[in-house]
Amino acid sequence: MPEEEWDETMPLPGDIIEAVAAKENQLHRPDSSFLPANGKSELSSQLGQLHRNSDLVWLQVRRGNVMIKLQARIVIKRESKLHRKYTVQALGDERHVAILDDLTLDECANLQEMSRKVINVDTMKLNNKKSIKYDWRKKAATHLPDHNTTIISSILFVPFPEDGGVEKITGRSMAWFSAAVSSGVPLVFVNIQTEEISIDLNKERQSNGATRKQKLHTRSKGLELGVRLWFLPGIAEVPITLAIMLGETRFGMDIKRTEEGFMFISSVSQGTAAERAGLGKLWEEASESGHLVVISRLEEKSLIPSSVTTNGLIQCCDHASIKLRLAHTLEDVHIHVMAW
Repeated sequence: MPEEEWDETMPLPGDIIEAVAAKENQLHRPDSSFLPANGKSELSSQLGQLHRNSDLVWLQVRRGNVMIKLQARIVIKRESKLHRKYTVQALGDERHVAILDDLTLDECANLQEMSRKVINVDTMKLNNKKSIKYDWRKKAATHLPDHNTTIISSILFVPFPEDGGVEKITGRSMAWFSAAVSSGVPLVFVNIQTEEISIDLNKERQSNGATRKQKLHTRSKGLELGVRLWFLPGIAEVPITLAIMLGETRFGMDIKRTEEGFMFISSVSQGTAAERAGLGKLWEEASESGHLVVISRLEEKSLIPSSVTTNGLIQCCDHASIKLRLAHTLEDVHIHVMAW
């Protein structure tokens, strides 16, 4: 029997059967109803007698230094047409039949050691009912870039009106991903999947002409398959705090946007908050390795593109609003950048 199908309710090679009891007797006299099992022949005889009333039996088994009770089923082991001998099988699996024998304690110990190795192979499976407490709030605060956000990101690509299936959408999603990586954005691919989305057919197809729109007015909503691309924003997100000093009016960095919708730092001025925060050194290292210093989060808000519309527009953060936000604050600003 495959070892992964064994569980702790079954007999195990090396088990020493010390006593046996009928199932019904255990209900009324649980301790005194066990009969000592002195050898294979006597145990087989006792099982035969018990089998007349029921095929269920309790075994008192010594396994290592522990005494346990197992419930089993009595079965007939036919060795000849004239003689019947009895053994037991696991209650939950008829393939797991015990072979009884008279062994020394050393021989039993060796068998038990072999069996223990089998048990240890699947320890996690045997103990998968245990529940432990977990400090979710503390772990999220420690291991997420911001405790209100996740590490993984995604972008949803919806079908164009002329698409005939998900192949074209998948192609566009991978073209966007590959172009972003080629431009220096350190994305890490995770997964890609289809996703059922609801589309306003009249609104999305009105550009095809009034006649087409009138034909579709009775079917204003439709379900179509889009493609969602999952990725990691870099191998990690590095937190950076921009602390402005008295008399300073700017953070000292220029921000631009890639064609794929990612915000990146294009230059860092010396003697400014950005340089003191280490962005100047990061910008130099990124330039040497062909990467961009991409901002993934500003405060607790993601700056990563979220979706692509049916007319091909990438929905992302407004470049001007980010520059305006940084230009009109004299407080510390917290950002995250993508590590490559």
